[in-house]
Amino acid sequence: MNNDTVLYEVKGQTAWITLNRPEALNALNEAMRQRLIECCAQAQDDRDVQVVLFRGAGEKGFTVGGDIKERAQRNADVATAQDSPLEARQAKQAPGVHSPIDAVALVQKPTIALLHGYVVGAGLLIAMACDIRIAAENARMGVTEVRLGFMPASGGTQRLARLVGSAKAMEMCLSGSLVDAQEAYRIGLVNKLVPVDELTGAGEEMAASFAKGAPLALRYIKESIHKGQGLPLEQALRLESDLATLVLTTDDCKEGPRAFVEKRPPVWKGR
Repeated sequence: MNNDTVLYEVKGQTAWITLNRPEALNALNEAMRQRLIECCAQAQDDRDVQVVLFRGAGEKGFTVGGDIKERAQRNADVATAQDSPLEARQAKQAPGVHSPIDAVALVQKPTIALLHGYVVGAGLLIAMACDIRIAAENARMGVTEVRLGFMPASGGTQRLARLVGSAKAMEMCLSGSLVDAQEAYRIGLVNKLVPVDELTGAGEEMAASFAKGAPLALRYIKESIHKGQGLPLEQALRLESDLATLVLTTDDCKEGPRAFVEKRPPVWKGR
């Protein structure tokens, strides 16, 4: 496996995961998919990492999604294989992380996607699996799977509808058309819109603002928001209360008020 196609670097408390196949518009082949899963696990396991940023190398885009040439060959191989569609589905749903989109979503630390140029198909699915999306003004994004004969899975229909509403998600998924950065910001698909040359700085600034918080508090806030969306309000409030109570038992919860009184930055221990 060529690890150079997905780069992993830690700067301070931030892990940078870079899709690095610019000659192919960062199209995700199988090697990249597996490497991305590995990088997500590495960021999750690194206690020094508090925020994870995803970006694409090159000037033309974050990623155009899956490698269509490789998919065409894989489809041909499936057509000649002995496994039935049911067996293939069962294999995909077997225990473990099989999709880079799932790997991104399973990172318990705050995640930020920095989007520029083309953000298409699996590229947008990865971005939507992140907690925050910052887009450059030249970004164009959409789920184009329907035009290739399949549908946006791995959360494509579900996360998009939760972000922009079912009507707009229906329009985007059924048409396979792209929206520009300004429209993506207007409909709530991205959190922030910046000039192209300010994209990296905007990501660094937001990551630094998150890293000022206590690590376990960051993690439980993320869990509360994501899990609470799928619950009735009463149950969501109970989840929030339970997680807040857990945070109150941590050493960091004692350190925060102490540092405030002593007029110094807190020293978080993540416990």
